Amino acid sequence: MSTPSLNDLIELGAVSEAQGLQGQVKVRPHSSEPVALLSSKAVWLSLVQRRGAGVSASVEQASLTQYKVKSAKMHSGNVVMALEGVSDRDQALALKGARILVARDAFPKADSDSYYWVDLIGCQANNEQGEALGTVIDVTEHGAHGVIVIGDIVTNAIKQLVPFVKEVVKNVDLENKTITLDWQSDW
Repeated sequence: MSTPSLNDLIELGAVSEAQGLQGQVKVRPHSSEPVALLSSKAVWLSLVQRRGAGVSASVEQASLTQYKVKSAKMHSGNVVMALEGVSDRDQALALKGARILVARDAFPKADSDSYYWVDLIGCQANNEQGEALGTVIDVTEHGAHGVIVIGDIVTNAIKQLVPFVKEVVKNVDLENKTITLDWQSDW
């Protein structure tokens, strides 16, 4: 299998530490519900390597390596993973700081009324009156619910923060990349 582009992979977390003596890694997930991370059969690790001596001579280069997942489970808010080929604590520690990436097509199918946030980014947001509000440039967690960030996709300038709740979000059409909201441009 050829190495995919970073644009084809979704970052789901980062290795924060080794776990135990058998080579397991502790992953700090980016989501409070890391379903895709827990169900992945394979992950890509992106580890930044520094080359050269001194501050001015060092060059950062990211290496991308695929690992088969032997097991993954939740433990104290982290995901503990056993990766094929990582069999002791020293090997696990060498992966500290690596970003964990998964191919989008490896995600489990979402329920009919659920969405992966990454799929919402790039959708055109319109209100029920047909007025274009902007493009979804990010989705974040703010306590009780998600918040979609609507703005300009080119400049990343934020126009509005809109709660991602059923009272506001009237329709999500991922096929046509549109979201209809009960929202006004001047709110």
